Amino acid sequence: MLAIRLSRTGSKKRAHYRVVVADSTEARDSRFVEILGHYDPRAVPAIVRVDCERIAHWIKVGAQPSDTMRTLMARHLTPDPVAVVPAVAPQAGEAPKP
Repeated sequence: MLAIRLSRTGSKKRAHYRVVVADSTEARDSRFVEILGHYDPRAVPAIVRVDCERIAHWIKVGAQPSDTMRTLMARHLTPDPVAVVPAVAPQAGEAPKP
């Protein structure tokens, strides 16, 4: 079975991760099918750069995201409902709405 999971890179105590599609029986840092992006947990805020189209493709094909990837996708890859709704600025000569 294929899994979408993190593969650790970086040096000791400076973790950096790749988001990869790999066979679930392989070791964490061994062979993978495709690199989908990168995750840097040390940055403030954490940086998650992934190809959402490829993640959707692999999930459609049957790959299962790991628990950590499921959490990362929920926190960082879903749009913020407050940020999606554009703020309506008042037109010139119009009083702001309360």
